[in-house]
Amino acid sequence: MINSYEAYRKEPAAGAPLVFTFHGTGGNEFQFTKLVGEILPDAGIVSPRGDVSEFGAQRFFRRTGEGVYDMDDLTLRTEKMAGFITAHKAQYPDRAVYGLGYSNGANILASVLFKHPELFDRAALMHPLIPWTPEPQAGLKGRRILITAGERDPICPLPLTQALAGYFTQQEATVELSLHSGGHEIRQNELSDLQAFLTR
Repeated sequence: MINSYEAYRKEPAAGAPLVFTFHGTGGNEFQFTKLVGEILPDAGIVSPRGDVSEFGAQRFFRRTGEGVYDMDDLTLRTEKMAGFITAHKAQYPDRAVYGLGYSNGANILASVLFKHPELFDRAALMHPLIPWTPEPQAGLKGRRILITAGERDPICPLPLTQALAGYFTQQEATVELSLHSGGHEIRQNELSDLQAFLTR
């Protein structure tokens, strides 16, 4: 499973965390490597490339329309990703493990958290869109979750972002919500909150 995705990999320094990054639709494995390197220069990085092509744009699972997911495909690819993460975690036992995903990458990261919360100590979900109510997950208790979003995001409506934050809160995760007044773009306040979240 360790080579089940094309991926960028960087070894962590002694004692440093391992950070998994997940790009947005049309991105690639390098989308967040520089950012993580600036925030956590000693951290290890594992950044898989999505293996689903949507008109040439790389994604992590299939969809049939904007905000309409192929849930069977999402289930299969969530388990594939969980196996990939598990294999890399096994190489670095006793390290803190963080996740960072944007848009489609945030969605696959969230889907893994819903099923396998033990894989991550903390996770940053940037502009996620989860258009269903996940099952209760006791394993999320105490996990640290950052959700960032735009209040006018046409792709990820604010009520669904707030519902996702509410879900994690109900599971007794430690949740932070960072909003800006714009849309689907990443803004500076998000990056500042992300840096604080990853380095705290």
